[in-house]
Amino acid sequence: MEIERAVIPDVLILRAKKHGDHRGFFSETFRLATLKEAGVDLNWVQDNHSFSASRGVVRGLHFQRHPRAQAKLLRVVRGAVLDVAVDLRSNSPTYGKHVAVELSEANWTQIYVPIGFAHGFCTLTEGAEVLYKVSAEYGPSEEGGLLWNDPDLGIDWPVDEREAILTERDRTWPSLRDLRSPF
Repeated sequence: MEIERAVIPDVLILRAKKHGDHRGFFSETFRLATLKEAGVDLNWVQDNHSFSASRGVVRGLHFQRHPRAQAKLLRVVRGAVLDVAVDLRSNSPTYGKHVAVELSEANWTQIYVPIGFAHGFCTLTEGAEVLYKVSAEYGPSEEGGLLWNDPDLGIDWPVDEREAILTERDRTWPSLRDLRSPF
């Protein structure tokens, strides 16, 4: 597995190798020792599977507050998404900046999003399926969010605001200016 640091160095881009033949392929998509070598030493406690039927579904930007703050390791097994991580760490030199990476079944790329980031994605295809590990169990009372289309974030979403498919909750999170970061 190859690991590279994103523009925000604590965010990692992982590329697993596929070994294929006439039967199909084999790929090692997670190895704790490899992540530890890259500085990620977490106890992964939950796996999640997200399915989005349509292109243009936006999920996020979400985070979990302490004590259930979550790091995430995401990959796409069907379709494609634009995955986004926004730095919400108050003392970070990259506070308010973001990383955006295309994850797809074709490019077999993964992203590691550390604690202290708001996270979300937009589906680029119909029938997109995202699998991800988290380092803490979900807690509804610790959930927070950031307005997905806040112009101060400068995220180049691949969908027009009027065509984006979101929950009402995701349309009403605060902007970065109005958010009091819990990190």
